[in-house]
Amino acid sequence: MTDKFNGSKSPDRYDDIIMLPHHQSAKHPRMSDITRAAQFSPFAALTGFDDKICEASRLTDQPIIMDDNTNDDLDYKLQLIKDSISSVPEVTVTYFIPDAGKSGGSYRTETKRVKKVDYIDRCLVFADTSKIPIGDIIKLDIVQKSPST
Repeated sequence: MTDKFNGSKSPDRYDDIIMLPHHQSAKHPRMSDITRAAQFSPFAALTGFDDKICEASRLTDQPIIMDDNTNDDLDYKLQLIKDSISSVPEVTVTYFIPDAGKSGGSYRTETKRVKKVDYIDRCLVFADTSKIPIGDIIKLDIVQKSPST
C-alpha cells in the first residue's frame, strides 16, 4: 500500500496510534448512544403525505336524489308525525350526513322520539334536542307501538 502523503509504502502506518485511547473533547460532552442514533433515524420527508393518502382512500357515498313519489311519501309521513306530535311518536329515520373533508358523505339510520316538525327551519327536532334537516332525509318510518297485554 502506498502512503498518499509521502509516497512511501507503509503497511503499518497506524501502529503508533492504534492502541491510544479515543480523544475526548473538554469543550463538548460525549453524545449518548440514543442521541447519536436519533441523528440517523428515518424521517418523513413528505410531512402529512400519509394523512393525505388515508383521506383520499376513505370512501364516501353520494347523496341520493329522490323522485317525486318518494318526496310525496316523505311529506305525507311528516304530516302524520306532525298530527300525532302530542303522543311523541318514535320514528326510524335514514338521512345523509355531508362529509366535512371531501365531496359526498354517509348515511345513518337512527330511531328517535320526535319533539317537533319544524317547517320554518325545515328540520325534524327530536326529544334529545338533536335536529335533522328534512332535505337530508331519504327514508322515514313511524315506529308502531305494540299493544300492551
